[in-house]
Amino acid sequence: MPVHNTEIAEMLSRLAELLEIQGANPFRIRAYRKAAQTIEGLPHSVTSMLADGSDLSALPGIGEDLAAKIQEIVKTGHLSLLDQVSSQLPGQLAELAKIPTLGPKRVKILYDTLGIKDLKSLAKAARAGKIRELHGFGPKTEEKILAETDKRSGTEQRIKISTAEEFAEPILDYLKNAKGVKDAIVAGSYRRRKDTIGDLDILVTCTQAKTLMNHFVAYEEVETIVSKGHTRATVLLRSGLQVDLRVVPEESYGAALQYFTGSKAHNIAVRSLAVKKGLKINEYGVFRGETRLAGRTEKEVYAQVGLPYVEPELRENWGEVEAGLHHALPHLVTLNEIRGDLHVHSKASDGHFSIEEMALAAQGKGYNYLAICDHSQHVTIAHGLDANRLAKQIEEIDQLNGTLKGFTILKGAEVDILEDGSLDLCDDLLQRLDLTVCAIHYKFNLPRAKQTERIIRAMDHPSFSILAHPTGRMINEREPYEIDMEQIMAAALERGCCLEVNAQPVRLDLNDRHCKMAKDMGVKVVISTDAHRTTDLDFMRFGVGQARRGWLEPEDVLNTLRLKELKKLLRRASS
Repeated sequence: MPVHNTEIAEMLSRLAELLEIQGANPFRIRAYRKAAQTIEGLPHSVTSMLADGSDLSALPGIGEDLAAKIQEIVKTGHLSLLDQVSSQLPGQLAELAKIPTLGPKRVKILYDTLGIKDLKSLAKAARAGKIRELHGFGPKTEEKILAETDKRSGTEQRIKISTAEEFAEPILDYLKNAKGVKDAIVAGSYRRRKDTIGDLDILVTCTQAKTLMNHFVAYEEVETIVSKGHTRATVLLRSGLQVDLRVVPEESYGAALQYFTGSKAHNIAVRSLAVKKGLKINEYGVFRGETRLAGRTEKEVYAQVGLPYVEPELRENWGEVEAGLHHALPHLVTLNEIRGDLHVHSKASDGHFSIEEMALAAQGKGYNYLAICDHSQHVTIAHGLDANRLAKQIEEIDQLNGTLKGFTILKGAEVDILEDGSLDLCDDLLQRLDLTVCAIHYKFNLPRAKQTERIIRAMDHPSFSILAHPTGRMINEREPYEIDMEQIMAAALERGCCLEVNAQPVRLDLNDRHCKMAKDMGVKVVISTDAHRTTDLDFMRFGVGQARRGWLEPEDVLNTLRLKELKKLLRRASS
């Protein structure tokens, strides 16, 4: 049974968390975390790499010892060291360590003093007022912990779109190879490219439904068969992900796809139009009385209610129905229209490849340009560059640009926005850069007004180009910090700055709502990967999906421009 990269990364991350709770060597802990990041960012499955005889120890941050442990996971589905450490620290301590305001050190205190080992005992202690009595916690921390436990208990577990993709694509390939299958597609929020996914809804047209159902439930990752009928089945994978399969007739395929893609609010709006025309729309087709008028394709379903085809990413009832009726739907940006990546890292800070290696990988993707934006000096944990190191990097980039044909490396930096709103590099050096990607990496808990003021003050600097991952959120890990996004966008528009759609699957920041706000306000964005490895450049597809959900068109996205046009706008933003 294949083990997914996500599962390997989760085991390594869990081990790192537990080792930190135990107080193990920090370098050892960091090694496991870096290995987890490397595995999660790989474009190919580790299982297939090992089957092909690849040497895992050649991967960045993976030595022989870690390679052996990863091989153990792939072969057995377990990691003996993780099992050993878990037996010494029972419960959900690793999961608790991911809760904002906690972390491994605080979890260790809670475990040692109060015996807290899972979400239930954490909530109980918080409600009893026991946590506030511990040194270094206090009432405010206890209040935040209680709010977090209330939010997590009883809520639907949603996974990142990148994780869902890792499960969806193999099972889809598996189904397409079954006898009699013609069409097979994942619908639901996955098709709408939401940043998190609850489950997978798969639609299939097939001439042998019974055979397909048997084939589906025999998939090697199925742990539980929840239900199985003639045309529908539901299973749980060993990861806990629910997968629903429906076989639909070809004449109803478009109607079923439109129905099961959703969203529910979008479908209600479409059905309301149908009712006004004396029609009925369901998953079987469009009907006038008993007569089927359409259903084979989505396009003909929409046409029956006077709408053009609506792209799946737009189907949230955010005005797309009204726009369609007025022939005003956006021409959404596509991956092919992206000409370069404006935020990547090299091994000079916390990346894993040289500037030249990152540039060649970007050129291989058909890009015209790439911006190297290593961290500035304040981010010491990421080996941020001081003035001297950045000056040398600028010279290195100039030399490399002299050797590249048809491709340009832009000189940039991911500059920390300090607490007072100043930038973490001197003016002389900032002026030598083609662009700056400015970001908040600490003091996330400032009050809303102060955090907003901090960012706007940074935008006042003439060398400020792009606000990176504007809300600081980490999906399923860290909530966004409090800011007035409308005020920040208004300030960006006035000053000629733009905002980033960070395509890292754990970030996808700006979110879809904020992308739509940027478009409505006329604020330009860039879609960048924040790549730390050459393979991370592939994350661009997730950023484009997020931008499409926010109605963004090519003219809204700066890195769809040719280099000459882009440089003009970047100079205007920093003039």
